Amino acid sequence: MNILYIHTHDSGRMLSPYGAAAQTDNLLAFAKEAAVFTQAYCAGPTCSPSRAALLTGTYPHQNGMLGLAQRGFGLNDYQRHLAQFLGRHGYHTVLCGIQHESGWYLDGEAPGKLGYHEVLTASADAYKKEELHRWDGENADRVCQWLKQANPEEPFFLSYGMHSTHRPYPLEICEAVDERYVRPPFPIDDNEETRHDQAQFLTSAYYMDQNFGKVIAQLKASGLLEKTIVLFTTDHGVALPFNKCNLTDSGIGVSLIMRVPHAVANGQVIDALVSHVDVLPTLCDLLKLEKPDYLEGTSFAEVFDDVSAEPISEIFAEVNFHTSYEPIRCVRTRRYKYIRYYDESWTKLNLSNMDSSLSKDFYMRHDLAQQQKPMEALYDCYYDPDERQNLVQDLQYQKILEEMRKKLREFQLRTHDPILDGELEMKPTYKVNKKECINASSKEPQDYDPRGRWQ
Repeated sequence: MNILYIHTHDSGRMLSPYGAAAQTDNLLAFAKEAAVFTQAYCAGPTCSPSRAALLTGTYPHQNGMLGLAQRGFGLNDYQRHLAQFLGRHGYHTVLCGIQHESGWYLDGEAPGKLGYHEVLTASADAYKKEELHRWDGENADRVCQWLKQANPEEPFFLSYGMHSTHRPYPLEICEAVDERYVRPPFPIDDNEETRHDQAQFLTSAYYMDQNFGKVIAQLKASGLLEKTIVLFTTDHGVALPFNKCNLTDSGIGVSLIMRVPHAVANGQVIDALVSHVDVLPTLCDLLKLEKPDYLEGTSFAEVFDDVSAEPISEIFAEVNFHTSYEPIRCVRTRRYKYIRYYDESWTKLNLSNMDSSLSKDFYMRHDLAQQQKPMEALYDCYYDPDERQNLVQDLQYQKILEEMRKKLREFQLRTHDPILDGELEMKPTYKVNKKECINASSKEPQDYDPRGRWQ
């Protein structure tokens, strides 16, 4: 059985299979013949940690990817990467487009540590950042060409990663989107600036969908659909304030759509709780491969035969470094979410951990720098799905609070979470903004932690 892994950047669940008003018709058509997971979560709502967790089946504090790969972070052991794992089991491994587990993803030399047998990725040098959706298109063409000549006797693992829907978005709004009639996702204020920002996101999503449709069409035309597990996902929530780099569902909630040939779950919507760390053990079961003993995730392979199965009772997620140091942990069950911040020296928002945008500009003009974050939070997600009412002080929820604290503590002890021993180590190779820094891409050395690098 082949594996086609298609992934986007910063999309969250802002796509049409999840009810969003996005022009992603190809993805929706595919979703109708696949399993759509409504309760899927990443293990870390920043780019490299999220992908590292999915591709190793371990948590960021275990696999070493505590921050962004281009900022000096990396895996402790690249042999645990899914490409190398499958390569040792007879798979031909192919990368085209984005990867975020080694170095800077626009650098053609960066994927070397990952161990793919082939790298099809086109050079991005000819494209401005606002035009990288066109680079995605060139890479989609290369994927299609490869699928046309794929060896039917050799199973493959093909990773096609798109820059979309990462910022900066395309400057020109596409014809499929009318920015007068779009609405920013909750909790972003609805105004002219934020609508334009959202229209640019939807434009990026539209181009992503065109490339997705092209690849799936070629998979079918090559006669490979019924021989291939197709996995579509994204790394974390959208690049807006209160979304990406947060452990609320707007940060850790992800699209996850899987098609397993001949599975009962195809065409179904699945509400079972799953995490990115559960993907690798699931693939092992589906492919009948022995699971490595280091895996932390739980297989949800049984869901493809029994859509009512719920093999996972809770998921965990974390933040350590994004652009600045902000250690956070959470545990989520189907009903409750518990979040704890560990850096008590900084209770304001880490502004550089919010991508620059029109939406951020709006909030910066309206006291964003003065807002405080709750150092501990409990939410009843059945009654408060947007996680706005912190129940830590509510007497009716004290038993639940203690249970969730216990779940998190037991997880941290079992997985040897270093945050339990105090502040995480700052290595001289890390590039980390100071907590009070506003813009991640600042060119001023005084905006960076002097214990690391700033260039």
